[in-house]
Amino acid sequence: MLERVLRRGGTEVTFVLPLDVPPGPVSVVGDFNGWQPGVHTLVPRRDGKRAVTLTLPSERTHSFRYLAAGDYWFNDESAGDREGPNSRLHT
Repeated sequence: MLERVLRRGGTEVTFVLPLDVPPGPVSVVGDFNGWQPGVHTLVPRRDGKRAVTLTLPSERTHSFRYLAAGDYWFNDESAGDREGPNSRLHT
């Protein structure tokens, strides 16, 4: 699930997943972080989910995927758009 808030200077995007599905650490990897795993790792929240929040440039399209333990790559179906194997996020 994606949560978005328009802020001055960009769009604050929170990437949200269940706490334990998939198990182990999960990071969001995309063109906004040079496709580097582990740079933006989701952390537990009080609501029983895990998340990471980034501020991205507004009025742009960003490609991303999630990477879980065991080299398990997956998409965010709530993004609503895909480009090849990647989810796409419009800010």
